[in-house]
Amino acid sequence: MTVLAVRDLTVRYAPGVDAVRGVGFDVGAGEVLGVVGESGSGKTALALAMMGLLPPDARVTGSVRLRGEELLGRSDAELSRVRGKDLAMVFQDPLSALTPVHPVGDQIAEAVRIHSGATWPAARARAVELLDLVGIPGAARRARAHPHEFSGGMRQRVMIAMAIANDPVAIVADEPTTALDVTVQAQVLDVLRAAKEATGAAIVLITHDLGVVAGFADRIMVMYAGRAVESGPVEEVYRRPRMPYTIGLLQSLPRMGVAGGARPAPIDGAPLAAVEGAPLAAVEGAPLAAVEGAGPVVASAPGGGCAFRARCPVAVDACADGDPEPALVGPARHTAACVNTEATADPDEVFPLPDPVLPPVRPPRRERPAVLEVDGLVRHHPLYRGTLFRRRAGTVHAVDGIGFDVREAETLALVGESGCGKTTALMEILRLARPQRGRVAVLGQDTAALRRSRRKALRRDVQVVFQDPFTSLDPRMRVADIIAEPLAAHGVRAPGGRVRELLDLVGLEPVHAARYPHGLSGGQRQRVGIARALALEPRLLLLDEPVAALDVSVQAGVMDLLEGLRARLGIAYLFVAHDLAVVHRIADRVAVMYMGRIVEIGSVDEVYGHPAHPYTRALLDAVPLPDPRLERRRRRVPLRGDLPDPTAPPPGCRFRSRCPRYAELGAVEARRCQEHDPMPRPMSTDRESDQWAACHHPLAEARAVL
Repeated sequence: MTVLAVRDLTVRYAPGVDAVRGVGFDVGAGEVLGVVGESGSGKTALALAMMGLLPPDARVTGSVRLRGEELLGRSDAELSRVRGKDLAMVFQDPLSALTPVHPVGDQIAEAVRIHSGATWPAARARAVELLDLVGIPGAARRARAHPHEFSGGMRQRVMIAMAIANDPVAIVADEPTTALDVTVQAQVLDVLRAAKEATGAAIVLITHDLGVVAGFADRIMVMYAGRAVESGPVEEVYRRPRMPYTIGLLQSLPRMGVAGGARPAPIDGAPLAAVEGAPLAAVEGAPLAAVEGAGPVVASAPGGGCAFRARCPVAVDACADGDPEPALVGPARHTAACVNTEATADPDEVFPLPDPVLPPVRPPRRERPAVLEVDGLVRHHPLYRGTLFRRRAGTVHAVDGIGFDVREAETLALVGESGCGKTTALMEILRLARPQRGRVAVLGQDTAALRRSRRKALRRDVQVVFQDPFTSLDPRMRVADIIAEPLAAHGVRAPGGRVRELLDLVGLEPVHAARYPHGLSGGQRQRVGIARALALEPRLLLLDEPVAALDVSVQAGVMDLLEGLRARLGIAYLFVAHDLAVVHRIADRVAVMYMGRIVEIGSVDEVYGHPAHPYTRALLDAVPLPDPRLERRRRRVPLRGDLPDPTAPPPGCRFRSRCPRYAELGAVEARRCQEHDPMPRPMSTDRESDQWAACHHPLAEARAVL
């Protein structure tokens, strides 16, 4: 039975600026439709149009029917009786979607009262039931807490509880797992599954993560430039994609479980701009919702024709004749909008996977000099309460005695959940100053003993690339000035030639030198950040989530760039990330952090192939695979709960409250975890192995050195 039917939906912000162009689909009861595409493809505009939440200047045409009743054209008062009751939405950022001044229980209860007329006591009791349903421990107590007292994953669960409060017939989830750790993402998806089973609602899941869609959705719709370019059953589309853009998205994914981490194929170019190839941000009068993100939308391709043809490797002359309409290309309503589907039968022919970048022959790791050495690094932050009379209320153990080294031309990745201390460790190294405790040595020089002049000189050899390329670049400076700034700071004369050289090195054109950051795509901005970091020819590059804010198609190109630079220049990378598939692709060694400690470290092949610590195993299990058949057959042990209070780490093993292995131990073995903090120890008798884990009962017991 069709619950939600969309026909020929169009969203126009200004003349010639169409965010959504003629999109249509059906979603049945209990069915999940995954909507995917690059930033700016029209996904969020589609969701807001269905909910009636677009700004007043947006013109929406077409049809949106919920159980046969038309929603478009209704007044806001009429839609308010539908929103939250029959049609609910889970927003991307739960912190901004929840009111900060009211307890979460009252906010859920308000949604119940508005649509059911229940009394406050009954509505509050229902709110507690819903919080318990979505897996929030101590639901009665946590219902009285405010949004800032919850973690990101728990706030998203509160949003889901509010969405299902009135048993809706359809739920629109707009990027509900974006910016969440893989473990929290898995928990949120489990909650959405439970909500679907409890309510029988149809779900429209908007996301850019094709791994999430592979394991959760029944059908998929791929959007490009405001149009649906391919749709069909998830397994059919993943197995036999026929639209070149869909093939490009799938081929650009980093994949785990493939020897050496298969090198993805990037999609060259960027989505077409809204007006004559100009960036959407430059279109006067375009609302902020349309401008944000790197993805411009299009009214149509210049000169007409298929909007993707400028980026398509199999484009033919017929592609310029007009925007192709979706046509049946497979069973079960598998459609694609392409005039050359005969050329898309083999994805590897459309977007061939690049050959691996072979690094120069170098001496073994132990014979190469250490670029960075960290030993017993500690960073604790005092926690104060009160305003007029401040008092110390505790200490946050952000980094609590970690140690590792990075060798020349090597990439070490720090991974773990948000709050585990990855970025804090990176920032402590970047300070090049005396740490609270422990030792940091860069190129053999102890940072605690550096004088001011020597510290400035050493900064030439240590540079950083930040996570968000837009906020890390000065919006008032042109690209050429941004790249030349570190050169001027260190007294390098005549930087013009060096700027042109750096632009070429990171794959940008000379014309980009005169642009401002807002005139670049997200991937181009990140390349500018990398060029700035390389200006002084550093020997160590600190990378803080450098591809987390980028579309998967852009990620592949940036990773190719980083991999090629390391091979050519011999730079060492300290790579902070939460995406384990990206780490598998780019890193040589990986260190897994939990609550300020490194719980496992070793080569990527050893740690991914034979994880010793249960936390590492849980992280790997939570990574979604972009293959529906593999993803749905996987057996994984879910990681329950949230990180303990960082101001009061539990005694003994800090992971035991969430450890699946601990729950199966006998009393004697469990007491060891309760009373003794595990120290790192080698996991193999092989002298060539460098895998260490801090666990009393490692998964690799047979290989452990006891």
